[in-house]
Amino acid sequence: MSSRNAGTLLYLTVLMLVAAIPATSQSFRVQCPTSTITHPSSLTNVNAEPAYNGPTTLATTAGGYLAPSGNVNGAIKCQQISGGDGYATMGDGTQTYLFSFGPLSGLVDIAKGLPGTQNPSVFNTPYSGASLQPGDPATTGLPGFTYNGAIGQVIDADCVADNAAAVAAGTPLPCPNLPANGVDGHVDPRQIMDVGVMNGNIPAPLMAIDEDDEFFLTLTNVGMIMRPDLFEQHTVHFHGYPNASSFYDGVPDASVAINIGGSFTYYYLAPDAGTYFWHCHITPPEHLQMGMVGQIYVRPRQNRVPSGNSLHAALLAQQGDLRTACTPAVDILCTNPVPPDNGVTRATAGNYAYNDGDGSTYYDVEYPIQIHGFDPNFHFVGMTFNPEGFADMKDKYFLLNGRSYPDTVTPGPMQTEAVDGVNHFSQPLNSIINITAGQRALLRISDLDVTEYQTLASLGIPMQVIAINAKLLRDQAGNNLYYTTNSITLGGGESLDVILDSCAVRAASGTCTTPMATGTYYLYTPNLDHLSNDAENFGGLMTEVHVN
Repeated sequence: MSSRNAGTLLYLTVLMLVAAIPATSQSFRVQCPTSTITHPSSLTNVNAEPAYNGPTTLATTAGGYLAPSGNVNGAIKCQQISGGDGYATMGDGTQTYLFSFGPLSGLVDIAKGLPGTQNPSVFNTPYSGASLQPGDPATTGLPGFTYNGAIGQVIDADCVADNAAAVAAGTPLPCPNLPANGVDGHVDPRQIMDVGVMNGNIPAPLMAIDEDDEFFLTLTNVGMIMRPDLFEQHTVHFHGYPNASSFYDGVPDASVAINIGGSFTYYYLAPDAGTYFWHCHITPPEHLQMGMVGQIYVRPRQNRVPSGNSLHAALLAQQGDLRTACTPAVDILCTNPVPPDNGVTRATAGNYAYNDGDGSTYYDVEYPIQIHGFDPNFHFVGMTFNPEGFADMKDKYFLLNGRSYPDTVTPGPMQTEAVDGVNHFSQPLNSIINITAGQRALLRISDLDVTEYQTLASLGIPMQVIAINAKLLRDQAGNNLYYTTNSITLGGGESLDVILDSCAVRAASGTCTTPMATGTYYLYTPNLDHLSNDAENFGGLMTEVHVN
């Protein structure tokens, strides 16, 4: 029997076994509450970001803890991902085996290159329509596939029936906390396995939240079909992310690890704005090299300041929030001091990368750029039951958002056929940077390479570096320390926020008086051996900037 047929047989066997699991005994669950202590639905709409008009109003409850009593900032966001394996297509056409995370919610948005993070009203919507197929949405196709909710999310029919019987009999409800729509985290494991198995993405599903949000991230371990001998656990570790609880940190020594056939929901209260990233923390050198890496970014409160309001006053108001107050006189580690008031007000369009208080991190469009490298031999032996040579690890494939040039500028999601015989959206995120002449583009750049430092250079458009490792470049007196360069270098585990300005001359007001010439510019690595993928004439770290 060929390895392909053996893999397909194993895949079908797993599906049959999972389909046979009784609904009451399966261990997959998802969580996306519609009301919490921090975001009570009685005080705020948890499905929308409210305007920022000052800190959340808190009061001491009868239980002795602080809880919102008036103005509530932020919302509730949720996402579900799978931990498993899959394949990706390299620039020379080679199909490379991955340990990988895949999307189990927000599938349509992820296929469009957007974050898969959803509000409860979308996440908690059960799937309806024709049966889900392995490889969806690549199998069913876009735009016909429109479901952005959590895969497997179903109505808890047992609880609905039991509650109805209790009401008829006048007895206490056996499921008193069941939401009105009957969705309480109960899932159909068959749907999860159909979509999650062999559905690995590189990079992992993109996540994005706003300051003050509560984020519920469910990781479901669907197993590694190509490596049935491995009973690999997986975790999510937000690298450099100031998480208050080690229980949700993803380092198994201090928290938990998720077994095959199980789910775990991580909880985060969004920290300061910035570009962060995440990875699996089980044998990190192996799982990172094999592809279990992704990006998350946090959008600032300043984006929610009403148009025309003072940005300086809004940043001063944030000092009243005990969780994020930043006063150098009190906190010597303050990373975002208040700058002098320059009179700038919230623009009617565009957004900001940070709570800058002076409008200096304004941008019109944003693009996540994740750098990664693969050792093809390491991936091959990782699939074929051979010992992996950690000491000999040497990257030969160099990737931007999981692709190398010219795939970096191929529109739409890239597909790869896996051993189940169907296509999967293996690399949904391209790296094309489109800017209208005169606009500013924010590049959220992170490097999760295991073995190499990586350099990116910009030809024709200077790069303004505004933040390193999710920290705004500003001194304790509030002076901006941004710098302009034509190249940046990152090591594994670093991030940079960079603004490309397609305006040659700007007035003091910020208005562009002389836009740059339209055309195609390049963002590439000057390390020539990183411009090939294991063979000559196939591009590595390079993409295009289109000024339109």
